[in-house]
Formats: sequence, C-alpha cells, structure tokens
Amino acid sequence: MHDFTQIIGHEGIIKHLQVAISAEKISHAYIFHGEEGMGKKTLALTFAKTLQCIEKKYYPCNICKSCKQSDSNNHPDIVWVTHEKASIGVDDIRTQVNGDIQVMPYQSPYKIYIIDSADKMTENAQNALLKTIEEPPEYAIFLLLACNTQSLLPTILSRCVVLDLKPVDRQLIKEYLMGLLQIPDYMAEIAADFSGGNVGKAIKYASSEDFESKKEDIFHILRYIDDMEFHEIISGIKTITENKSSINDYIDLMMLWFRDVLMLKATNDPNLLLFKDEYQIIKKQANVRGYDEIENIIKSMEEAKTKLKANVNVDITIELMLLSIKENYNG
Repeated sequence: MHDFTQIIGHEGIIKHLQVAISAEKISHAYIFHGEEGMGKKTLALTFAKTLQCIEKKYYPCNICKSCKQSDSNNHPDIVWVTHEKASIGVDDIRTQVNGDIQVMPYQSPYKIYIIDSADKMTENAQNALLKTIEEPPEYAIFLLLACNTQSLLPTILSRCVVLDLKPVDRQLIKEYLMGLLQIPDYMAEIAADFSGGNVGKAIKYASSEDFESKKEDIFHILRYIDDMEFHEIISGIKTITENKSSINDYIDLMMLWFRDVLMLKATNDPNLLLFKDEYQIIKKQANVRGYDEIENIIKSMEEAKTKLKANVNVDITIELMLLSIKENYNG
C-alpha cells in the first residue's frame, strides 16, 4: 500500500506535493530525480494514487476503488510507459503516450503517465515527448523517474518541476530496518551506514544473505593489508574484481572500515566504531597512519568509484586504490 505516511524521509518533497494537491496547483510534468533505490517510484505512485483518489484530499484514503486499483497496479488512468530495449525509443513514446493521450480518462480526473528510467529515452523519444508536454490536454500529468537528469534535454527539464531526492537520515533508516523489518541492531546500523542514505539499498543489504560473505571477503584483506606484499593483495582482490556488479559494494565497505580507522584516531573511543569486533586491528591501523594518510585513502576510494562510473578499466582502478592504502602507511 502506497501512503505518504509510510515513506521514510523526503519530507520536503512530500510537503511540496501535498501543498500542490491542496492548492489545486498541479504541474503537468514532474521529474523525480535520485539514484536507484532512493524512493522515486514510491513517491510517484503515492502522488498518482492521491491525485486519483475519490476523496480528493492531500493524502489517499486507501479504501476507495481508485486507491485499491492503484495499489494493485491496475488503475486504468495510471499508465506505465514500458520499453523492451535498453533505451526508450521514439516508437515507445509515440505509441504509449502521443497515440494514447487524446483518449479521455476512463474514471478519474487525471490521466497520469509514469515514465520509469526516463533518462534512458533517446533524443528522438525526448523530442517526441516534448511536443506533448508543451501542449498537453488539461487532464494529463507526466511523472518522469530519472537517475541522471544530465541525460535529459534542457527543453524537457525546463518544462518539468524537478524534485531532487536527498539522502535519508541514517538514524531513520536504522529505526525503520529494526522496527518494520525486524533487522538486528548491529546489522541495521551497518546497512544504514552502508546505504549512504538510500532506503532501497539499506533494505537490500540488510536482507541479503550474501552481504555477510561480501563483508568477510573484503575484511579478510583489510585485516592483513599492512603486512601483505602488493602482489598478494592483487591476487586476493581477484575475487572482488571478478564480480563486476558488486565492486561498488566492496569499495563502500572499505570506506566504512577506514572511516572507523579515522574515528578511532580522532576520539580513541571504541564505542563509536561501526565494526567494534575489529577494534584491535583498526587501532593498529590508526596508530601507523596520520590523519592525512587516512583522508588520502578515503579520497582514493571516492576517486575509484568516480572512475568506475566513467567505465575506466576495473582492474587498474582497483589496483591504484589499493596502492594508495599501501603508500599511505607509516609503519
């Protein structure tokens, strides 16, 4: 069931949408912008459901026929634009949007088009959509979900209200994982920190069976990294680079480890550590590094993530990152 009260964080966006509904000042086009797992789909669906609700309030009643249809993804006036190829082509837009939009809503005040992965639209597809967004029928509303607004034409952006999803407070995520999903305290804290404020990511990690094994794979290297030869580290890291889709997860875990190293160096308080079980090793690593060295290591990991996003060679990127850990060492 989609309801504003069940959305974790994004208070500013929720308020904006509810004020627009109450004042009856709904824009014809919105872009929900944020990385995968941030809650774009949940926000868009809740907004669409509320707009179509028979009660016409700034929140959905959850009991009318329209609300039930929304929850079951079966609402005739909420149209999901689908695509079979990697990108959304001009034919997808022409067929599902432009060719359909003149048909009046079946039962509701609005006809709402939700375009997931809108940043995957080709330039031709965007231009085709632009014509419709420029002069839409009174009842039409477009909700575009995008991870990267830079892939959208400036002309599209200028005609939409862009809603940027911000990272959710980690404490809120932790409480949500513990309360609703019954995740143990320690695991919820790691998942919340690891998620970088992304609720979807946190849920995925907290309920993933291979998360613990990923953690062990990387911790095995981190525990002994200062005593290992570089060629030993490279062979140990092969298991990580083999699984291309998980590399960012591994780097995130390494960043959390070195944040613990930095935290212990700054405070000398083991209770503030995320990985309390690793206290002795983290203390040893904090003792042989200055603040600048630890900052350099964390920075090299952020750079590695940026390079991987730009499709730079994986093995070279990871090797440079590991070299930075070895170089920033005063032992």
